[in-house]
Amino acid sequence: NSMATPPRTHIAADPAYVRVGNSWACICLPGDLANREITGHAVGTRHDADLVLAAFAALRFPLGGIEVFHADRGGGFAGERAERMLDAFGITRFLSNPGSPYDNAVVESTNRLVKKELIYDNVYTSVERLRSDLNRYVWWYNHQRLHSTLGYLSPVEFTQQGKTL
Repeated sequence: NSMATPPRTHIAADPAYVRVGNSWACICLPGDLANREITGHAVGTRHDADLVLAAFAALRFPLGGIEVFHADRGGGFAGERAERMLDAFGITRFLSNPGSPYDNAVVESTNRLVKKELIYDNVYTSVERLRSDLNRYVWWYNHQRLHSTLGYLSPVEFTQQGKTL
């Protein structure tokens, strides 16, 4: 596959909203397009630069290796603070085209899975509980969940075998 990209070079994110009590929280789960791994995660009360920067701060690898960050056009992804962070690490931001269903299909798929496998089974009354559950879910998703796209391996196993999408 000539389109394959090395892990940790092409990251994508698109926020998802989660009901917490009488309000909403926003989750950001940057994903690796090479292996479908959720590379970081953050929970906040708004889709803003703080959420984006917290998600990047949670990455467990140096940001300098990231070449492209695929994002939607909203909130924190398009702002000046996110731009400065990306510039500092030499990361190119690729904003999805309005109306294009494909640019962030991988991230949309991940968000759907998180909602189906975690969010819809729980009633959240605190951001802390959501953050804690999401932390456990992300570990399970990366290390144990089998993905059809990856030949029924987990993202970690797929990467350990030297494979990329």
